[in-house]
Amino acid sequence: MIYTIFLIVICLIVLLVLWHVLKNVVKLVINSIIGLLLLGIVKYLNIFPTLGFPQIEIGWISVIVCAIAGIPGAILLMILHVFGLI
Repeated sequence: MIYTIFLIVICLIVLLVLWHVLKNVVKLVINSIIGLLLLGIVKYLNIFPTLGFPQIEIGWISVIVCAIAGIPGAILLMILHVFGLI
């Protein structure tokens, strides 16, 4: 009987931890997707050539930065591109 109660409590704790982890993972994935879309939209709309800068290139480094940092990463890439650092 005690073993069953102990097992139920352990399962509830594991479910609670998984709930919090998955909730944060979903937010991170959505942020990463929006960052990649933002970078793609800027490239598709030719915003940088319109402003007099060369076209921003989307390579593996850009994708990795956007996947890790999301929207702030995309904005950082655009700022670095304006200053000619990438």
